[in-house]
Amino acid sequence: MGIGAFSVSLNVKDIAASKAFYEKIGFQVFHGDMEQHWLIMKNDDCTIGLFQGMFDKNILTFNPGWDNDAKACDTFTDVRELQKQYRQKGITIENEVDESTEGPGSFVIHDPDGNPILIDQHR
Repeated sequence: MGIGAFSVSLNVKDIAASKAFYEKIGFQVFHGDMEQHWLIMKNDDCTIGLFQGMFDKNILTFNPGWDNDAKACDTFTDVRELQKQYRQKGITIENEVDESTEGPGSFVIHDPDGNPILIDQHR
């Protein structure tokens, strides 16, 4: 059961300062919009998202259907199937995706320490 490309979504106070810092340590902007206060940055296979004012905690993010370069994978486990499998294993699901739909969708789970994990399918 693959859950897609991994990234860390960081809640930042000042996106310009964060962008400058991560550029200094080797990251480059891959996608996003400074005016909307979000950027996706990459360094080799490492991906981070910088988000100012969009959520209160850092989030582990997985994108079913994408590889580490945000390119579509030929085969992947749909977000709805992942949600069903996790529910069957007793994992509490928040912001459930409507299982009667197709295409993009997302849901949130939390690890035992309360860290949010976003399963976010864009296709």
